[in-house]
Amino acid sequence: MEKRLYLFAKTSLILVYLVIVAGALVRMTGSGMGCPDWPKCFGYYIPPTSEETLQWQANRNFEKGQVIIYEQGLLVALSDFTTSNEIDLSLWEPYTKHDYAVFNPYHTWVEFLNRLVGAIAGLATLVLALFSLSYWRTNKWVPLLAIAIVLGMGFQAWLGATVVYSVLAPAKITTHMLMALLIVAALIRLMQLLSPSKNSQLYHPAFHKSTAALVVIILLQTVFGTQVREYVDHQLETAVLKENWLSAPSIIFYIHRSFSLLPLGLMIFVYWTNKKMGLGFTVVQKILGLMVLAVLSGMAMYYIDFPWGSQPLHLVVAALLFGGLFYLYLQSRTAKKNLHNGI
Repeated sequence: MEKRLYLFAKTSLILVYLVIVAGALVRMTGSGMGCPDWPKCFGYYIPPTSEETLQWQANRNFEKGQVIIYEQGLLVALSDFTTSNEIDLSLWEPYTKHDYAVFNPYHTWVEFLNRLVGAIAGLATLVLALFSLSYWRTNKWVPLLAIAIVLGMGFQAWLGATVVYSVLAPAKITTHMLMALLIVAALIRLMQLLSPSKNSQLYHPAFHKSTAALVVIILLQTVFGTQVREYVDHQLETAVLKENWLSAPSIIFYIHRSFSLLPLGLMIFVYWTNKKMGLGFTVVQKILGLMVLAVLSGMAMYYIDFPWGSQPLHLVVAALLFGGLFYLYLQSRTAKKNLHNGI
């Protein structure tokens, strides 16, 4: 059962990362408002593919909650009805969450697929929590953590709704991303509790403190990065040429760029210490590779004027980097406990 639950946790982690990838694609394509309502999309469980579906038509059946675009706004059907020859506004109510009323089938389906992956990930964590209840007598931390993950996914879904209702407010997007990383950390911790393999790594004080510092720094860098992205989005909305997006950036950009040297230097130190002291942390080399890729993708955005795919790549690599560093920190903490316990 332990091995099976570990696989459930691993599958859930992969799905959560797929949600992050899908979210990055939504940001890259500007599809964040592809579905202006939540949890449905223009009032449909499966979104429309043509604008005609979202227009009022005579002698057409509408269901309660379905949406039409009318006079540059959204109207929501109050009940099931069939239209007559002229529109009867008493059968509709204005959508008041925001005033965004644009339909783009490409953006709509990109955002819909993002929500679909999120729903599948949420279902996976729910199944994980149900199976984890069998551990209640042997290790209560397993079901408690699994239940907390489900609650976190529910809160994340609510955050996604507030992002839409706010028409992509920067602070809400940042909170949404941080919550995703918190869920990643919780799943990695759960996987460690369920891991069938024994921890055989050696403890080293400087290595341990460096990994802890890296987790915090990458988390801060992610926050700074989302703020830079919001600045870039604003430049895009105001029709600034791509080569001028970062011609006069905010102070946050310079902090984000210059601060990247610190985690890179720390990661090189961690890699060198692990190799020289023979600590046995095999994941270090992969994490260093992710760190280098994060720096290179950031440089590409600045020096090569945001080549296609560089923005979502940078975000996804940062999320993978956080997860890898948190896993490394947990391994090092276990090595420390083993040392104190004489194992």
